[in-house]
Amino acid sequence: MTPKLSKRTRRRAPAWTRLSLDDLLDVRLCDLELTIEGTALEDRIEELYASLKARGLRFRPHVWLSTDWFSPDGNTGFAVPFYLAHPRLARLERREMLEVEGGTRDWCMKLLRHETAHALDNAYRLRRKKRWREIFGPASTPYRDSYVAAPDNKNFVINLDYWYSQSHPAEDFAETFAVWLRPKTKWKSYYAGWPALKKLEFVDELMGELAKTAPAVRSSAKPEAIHRQKQTLREYYDEKKERYREDAPHPFDDQLRSVFRRQPRGESAATFLRRHRVRLRRRVSNVTTQHPYVIDQVLNEMIHRTQLLGLKRKKPDGETFLDVCILLTATTIHFVHGGHPEYRR
Repeated sequence: MTPKLSKRTRRRAPAWTRLSLDDLLDVRLCDLELTIEGTALEDRIEELYASLKARGLRFRPHVWLSTDWFSPDGNTGFAVPFYLAHPRLARLERREMLEVEGGTRDWCMKLLRHETAHALDNAYRLRRKKRWREIFGPASTPYRDSYVAAPDNKNFVINLDYWYSQSHPAEDFAETFAVWLRPKTKWKSYYAGWPALKKLEFVDELMGELAKTAPAVRSSAKPEAIHRQKQTLREYYDEKKERYREDAPHPFDDQLRSVFRRQPRGESAATFLRRHRVRLRRRVSNVTTQHPYVIDQVLNEMIHRTQLLGLKRKKPDGETFLDVCILLTATTIHFVHGGHPEYRR
């Protein structure tokens, strides 16, 4: 049965939206009284359900709010982070963590499709199928805290950042399914000549079989639901920052400091890089002949590092653009030819 989401209704703004930042951080997560109904998330989940219906699938995952994106083993639904349920909480997430995972429509839909794959895997016990294991590998492979991705490996599809499909067989399936499910996708032509096409063709065939059958497993459990979380927002962010803290300097921190610098005023380096992302990606992709996705991943890392270092633009726009082009080109070449960093799962 398709989970029912209520019609969008106008509700009074919660009292905590009028609190100061310091007072807001002392509010417990359960006291935020958040729901998916009436938010942009509701529309995106309905879009997800529509895409599943268009593909002929009977399965609909149930979705709940928690502190992160996850689909528990054996569960036929998944959790999404609470901060996506209110604009002020999304702004707080960006202030505290420098980014909002799933904060844009496109990013959110990619994640929703990815998590749906995990829930569908649980619902139909797909990982137990011999052919599934032959295509993706054993799901029993232990998860690791980090992984090293190869940018030029065409055995894997591209969906989430940092070649996440390469992190684990279960993630390989989830990413492949997410690419397959995307509306109006042209995966047959885009991945022509890639070994990854074989995985997409398998998913296409498998989903055709599932369209005729009901899920073997059904569940409505909502582990770690937000309304049961007693920690305050302050405690949540203290723990999250500690978990994601990076003490070690990045190999290109010094180069970034030569292009940008710490100063009290001016455009932030991160804003500059985002503003010129398309031009930088096109220019460096032409020079290095690398896929634009590769350039994007290096740019993402640069943006993250400049935020952590508190860097700002020190030269005129044109000069800075040329300096960044040189740095981005050199860093991309180094990255592709062996300088592969570890990515946190």
